[in-house]
Amino acid sequence: MMRSLYSAVSGLQNHQMKMDVLGNNVANVNTVGFKTGRVTFQDILSQTITGAAKPTDDRGGLNPKQIGLGMSIASIDTLMRQGSVQTTGKNTDLAIQGEGFFVMKKGDLTFYTRAGNFLLDKDGELVNPNGLKVQGWKSQELENGEVYTNTNGPLEDVIIPIQGKLEAKETLLVKFRSNLNANIPVLGQNPTPDELLTQTWDAPINIYDRYGNSSQMLVTFHKTDLNQWQASVKIAGVADGDIKVSVGAPKIDTNNTFNIQFNTDGTIQSAAEAAGANPQVDAEGNLLVTVMYNMPDGTQHTYDMLLGTSGQVADSITQFAAQSSTKAYNQNGNTMGYLSAFKIDDSGTITGVYDNGVNKELGKIALATFVNPMGLEKAGNSMFVETNNSGYANVGQAGTMDRGIMSAGALEMSNVDLSETFVDMIVTERGFQANSRVVTTSDDMLREILSLKR
Repeated sequence: MMRSLYSAVSGLQNHQMKMDVLGNNVANVNTVGFKTGRVTFQDILSQTITGAAKPTDDRGGLNPKQIGLGMSIASIDTLMRQGSVQTTGKNTDLAIQGEGFFVMKKGDLTFYTRAGNFLLDKDGELVNPNGLKVQGWKSQELENGEVYTNTNGPLEDVIIPIQGKLEAKETLLVKFRSNLNANIPVLGQNPTPDELLTQTWDAPINIYDRYGNSSQMLVTFHKTDLNQWQASVKIAGVADGDIKVSVGAPKIDTNNTFNIQFNTDGTIQSAAEAAGANPQVDAEGNLLVTVMYNMPDGTQHTYDMLLGTSGQVADSITQFAAQSSTKAYNQNGNTMGYLSAFKIDDSGTITGVYDNGVNKELGKIALATFVNPMGLEKAGNSMFVETNNSGYANVGQAGTMDRGIMSAGALEMSNVDLSETFVDMIVTERGFQANSRVVTTSDDMLREILSLKR
């Protein structure tokens, strides 16, 4: 008789605990990045009256006779299913679509969260409403001017320096691509103005010196023979005689012209100096032409022009029977500017927009995944911490391996399903009521036993 009382008490206690979890789910139905909890039950040890017996020649086998002693909680799971994404329009709000967690730091403590309602503090650090710092990697500028972010390096605080200054930078590399029309005839020795207009092609682009002064560079191409073109470099405000073009090893150069040789398939073959002291030919790999000129302060500005890769079409000057469209499409110099805005793409890359027209990668926001994300422990404030059963954090760039992607200007909402939760509440209430009936019924039976002495 007493067993039924204790079994019913275990049912009351554990159904109450399940209601606690359901109540917490409902309370957090509008909490950003909240993950719903789920309770599962299991029975506990049973008292064996008689054990099982195997069949004999005289009789068949017997099953065990056992009386259950109640139930207990098997697990309280955190369901990591995707929550709905709500657009906010705030560029520091981030939602993760797929697997992964933002990595947060508080001193030496590391936390993980799906709540991406971030903001910038006065130092430009990206933080959450509790001041924990978002982790990622800062970008580095290489010697050739290229910007690179090492996502295999140690994590750092993500900083977006709004109104930060971008120093002026001289042009070190100008890149060319597209096409020179193969049908253009060879320019004669004494071309007429009409021939100069129709049989040459100009490629202008602005270049910058170390102070950020802008000058227009103009490269003029004309055909000299089958599959051969000659180009001359002009820079606004600089006399043609003060501009020197070099191909290959550094040496004394005497003019501002160079030649281009194409293969019969239209791809670029080589670049060579047109004349001068020890003219050299570059015919392998990236075809570089070095330009040198004196600036007004007497110092020399030297930069390279990348014509393309020998034998390649992509990002190279080509010679096909199509409209000439050769242009300088990129150079890595700029004037001084201030960071006026930024944007974050689905890989977590932060791109700064400066008021001088430069877009520059500032860094990347990290995402962490776990073998068993349900093994993470809730630490309050929508945070999780690593446990022995979650596995170690696998940190990397969004969109790589099994990591999800980021949506800027949006937040992931709670994944609580109210209709499912309300049904669970009804079932839990009925289970609680049924167990309370067992208690009252067992009490009535005990009362009847006590009344036998009357």
